[in-house]
Amino acid sequence: MLFKQKYQNRLRYFIELSYNGKHYHGWQNQPKAISVQEVIEMALTTILKDSIAIVGAGRTDTGVHALQMFAHFDTELTFEEDDLVFKLNSFLPNDIAIHTIFKVRPEAHARFDALSRTYRYRIALKKNAFNFESAYFFKKALDINIMNEASKILCQYQDFQCFSKTNTDVKTYHCNIMKAVWFIENDELHFIIKADRFLRNMVRAIVGTMINIGIGKMEILDLHTIIKSKSRSEAGYSVPAHALYLIEVEYPNDIKI
Repeated sequence: MLFKQKYQNRLRYFIELSYNGKHYHGWQNQPKAISVQEVIEMALTTILKDSIAIVGAGRTDTGVHALQMFAHFDTELTFEEDDLVFKLNSFLPNDIAIHTIFKVRPEAHARFDALSRTYRYRIALKKNAFNFESAYFFKKALDINIMNEASKILCQYQDFQCFSKTNTDVKTYHCNIMKAVWFIENDELHFIIKADRFLRNMVRAIVGTMINIGIGKMEILDLHTIIKSKSRSEAGYSVPAHALYLIEVEYPNDIKI
């Protein structure tokens, strides 16, 4: 049950959600294009009858999915968290699902308090009529061992400007990559990468570069030169967005009230 009573001070809540990004121009609000953030803000504002703005843990690009995403919002209204989850899921389209809503510390921030983000990229090794919208079908043979050796090099660096989309508004290109590994799962090759932060288009550019290494178009040691160049034109192509998933966002244990 939702209550219209207001607190003297606003409370901050975290939302845990997932979404299929196929029909959205990414997470963040933008003019003349539908975003996941916009749709959720509209639903919250309609249900709570109060203007609600949300801040996400990151900015997924157009067509990218999230198995786990967090956002925060502030409100003076009181409500039952489970009831709001139910109402939101009834109101939202099928490609956005709300999992939990919970109170957090007043200064908690969905983006700045995140300790890490983990992405998965899926490459289909065989043509499959049922996963062409969820994985990238790559026809050539890939040397997974070489790709894993190349992935280890990523953890030796911090400046990844070479993998960033140009003309971005970031103050630094430094990221701390904690994990980067390839493995086979059924008939798919999966890439898992975990870092404290990611640059725009970074994962897709890394995967495209790794594919070039995996087919022998580039050598493993070329990766050192690419990263040191800080030039996007030196790195590999950007793989399609539909096979990329944000799968986990980690926070400190004491963020909840």
